[in-house]
Amino acid sequence: MLTDTANCVKEDAVGTSGKFELSSELIGCLPIVQHFLARMGVAECLERHLPDNDARLRLAPAVVIGAVVRNIVVSHRPVYAIGEWAAPYVPGLLGLGAGDALALNDDRVGRMLDRLFDADRATLVTETVLSVIRNFAVDVSQLHNDSTTVTFTGSYTSADGRARGGKATPAIRHGHNKDFRPDLKQLLFILTVSADGAVPIAYRATDGSTSDDLTHIPTWDELARLVGRPDFLYVADSKLCSSEAMGHIAARKGRFVTVVPHGRKEDTFFRDWAQAHAPAWQDAERRKGDRIGDPDRVWRTFEAPVPSTDGYRVIWVHSSDKAARDSATRSARIEAGLAAIDALQSRIESPKSRLKTRVAVEQATTAALAEARAARYVEFSVTESTEVSFLQERRGRPGEATRYRKSEKPVFRVEAKVRAENVAYDAVTDGCFPLITNDREMTPAEVLAAYRYQPNLERRHHMLKGPQDVAPVFVENPHRIEALLLCHFLAMLTEALIEREIRASMKTEEIAGIPLYPELRNCPAPSAPRILEIFNMAQRHHLVSNGEVVQVFEPELTPLQQKVLELLHVPVSAYTSAGAS
Repeated sequence: MLTDTANCVKEDAVGTSGKFELSSELIGCLPIVQHFLARMGVAECLERHLPDNDARLRLAPAVVIGAVVRNIVVSHRPVYAIGEWAAPYVPGLLGLGAGDALALNDDRVGRMLDRLFDADRATLVTETVLSVIRNFAVDVSQLHNDSTTVTFTGSYTSADGRARGGKATPAIRHGHNKDFRPDLKQLLFILTVSADGAVPIAYRATDGSTSDDLTHIPTWDELARLVGRPDFLYVADSKLCSSEAMGHIAARKGRFVTVVPHGRKEDTFFRDWAQAHAPAWQDAERRKGDRIGDPDRVWRTFEAPVPSTDGYRVIWVHSSDKAARDSATRSARIEAGLAAIDALQSRIESPKSRLKTRVAVEQATTAALAEARAARYVEFSVTESTEVSFLQERRGRPGEATRYRKSEKPVFRVEAKVRAENVAYDAVTDGCFPLITNDREMTPAEVLAAYRYQPNLERRHHMLKGPQDVAPVFVENPHRIEALLLCHFLAMLTEALIEREIRASMKTEEIAGIPLYPELRNCPAPSAPRILEIFNMAQRHHLVSNGEVVQVFEPELTPLQQKVLELLHVPVSAYTSAGAS
């Protein structure tokens, strides 16, 4: 396969027939992306909601937005660089005509994002998702929800929630930043995926200062309307564990699973109860250790003897991995607390110390233990003594008549002691955490399995912030930012379906892995970026003489590429006729 990536690489060769030119067009992974977008019905949906009803437009709005989505999937570039990105590709793969890539400037893309925001975006997303559920047979009986923050650099003074055309725009504000950047403003991106391949089902972008616990009721209501029934299993993190949110779902015959936050009554009851009782644990899942010689990883369950305060089932889980982590974390905190007190004692003994009173010493010790997160396991006591010294009243060599002045100075000693009773109390429930559900039919093991799928949703957040490179956002207007986030959702949906398709095919054909990694190492769970990456250099070449195409050289696919296409159910003809009108 030829690997020249330039748009129009020309090589002259003079022979008996005259002068020849070889021009190249990049195909890359776009045929695969196009195949899935077509199955999803994205183009038709965009055309319905973004009609080409203005003769002054050089490019149809649906075409421009489609190009933005493809750009995010393939190799995200800022809005102002999309035209440059599109230039080397076969125009037909982007829905463009010859020379149209130059029209994909930032002004035109921005104005198409305006149109996308003004359109009925809710219906657009619903129609697209329902098409995906139908055409890809996605199971929506179990849905997982979580949120992440999209961080922005800049003031964004105009992003204050003001309306555009009667539609509110999200306010970019400071909030609880999940990227640990409290110095930056943000939006809250709320995502729901199915347990069938972690396929995105719904999303919302809301104000950056929104608390997670306020998002679940409107999210669940939206999902119930989308799937057409309320009895799906809704799985979320501990922010769902509020009487209001759980009661809202249960009253409408919905089902939920979430984790009980530390300190809630159900949590403290079990930890107190376990001090004098032995839970009847039952093995729920067992896996081999990560390395040879490591013990098995075991998850056990136990249904609490009493329900929650709201009458829901509480399932306690014991994880061997978490038990080891809890013990190691506690030991580390104790060591850090003791070291903090030793360091503080050195400060107290320093001649330059400003800790002159017992109150100051106690406050400094309390702060040091809090910083080390060891206050629960390390306590302290402060002892005070007096250091007496005598100084000459006047300078000079001392003699029989020299007078001395007595000086007294308080000396503080901080003694640390491990709170053995707290250590023993917590050690009893190392590795334990409680799940709560209103489902009466699921076994404890099934409840645990449902919750343990939640990290697959985190993979979608990683996709958004990693390969899709959602931030920094090179767009100033808040309504355009929200429209761009819709493009990111469509791109994420496309990537999820690619991963789901190839993994399902591998399972059907009993293929343990595909050599996608360097050195032909096996990849047991291919990701969309890695799948698409192996097609990046696919090109079509034209041999031209006197303005006439003498011969077309279609891309030569490797056996690995052909196998991937087979697993994705993408015909090879998608490459041999790529971009043909």
